[in-house]
Amino acid sequence: MARPRTIADATIFAAILRVIALEGDGAVTFGAVARATGLAAATLAQRFGTRDGMLRAALIWAWEGLEQATEQAAALSDTPQGFLKALTGEGAGAADLALLAVALRDPVLRQRAADWRARVEAVLALHLGRGAKGQEAAALLFAAWQGQQHW
Repeated sequence: MARPRTIADATIFAAILRVIALEGDGAVTFGAVARATGLAAATLAQRFGTRDGMLRAALIWAWEGLEQATEQAAALSDTPQGFLKALTGEGAGAADLALLAVALRDPVLRQRAADWRARVEAVLALHLGRGAKGQEAAALLFAAWQGQQHW
C-alpha cells in the first residue's frame, strides 16, 4: 500500500496525543508517529525538525483546543459548576487535561498552562464574587477540580 503524500497537521497531532495517552510521552518517536499516521519517519523529521519539536507542536495544538473550549464554556455557563462540567465534557475532556500535563516541562508551554489556569480562575471568580474572596474561592475550586481530574 502506498504511503499518503500529505496529512494535515491536526491528524498528526491527534496521533501523537493518542501515543501519549496510551504509552506516555517517552513513546513519541518519529517511528511511532509514522506507524500511526502512515507517513514516513523521514517526512516527519523533515516537517518538524526534531522529536521535541514534533511533540511541542502537538501540545501547542492541544492547548489551542483547550483554550477554545474554555472560552466556549465560559460563554455558555452561568454557574461555576456548569463551567467546570463543560470543560470536562466531550471535546476538552479530562484525558485532554491530563495529556497537557506533559507540557509542564517546557517553559513556553508551562507559561501557557499558567495563563490558562488564570483564565479559568477568572471565569470562576466572576461567578463566585469579585474581589479577593472571589479570587481565593476560585483558586481553591480550581485546585480541587484539578485534583479530582487527576485522581
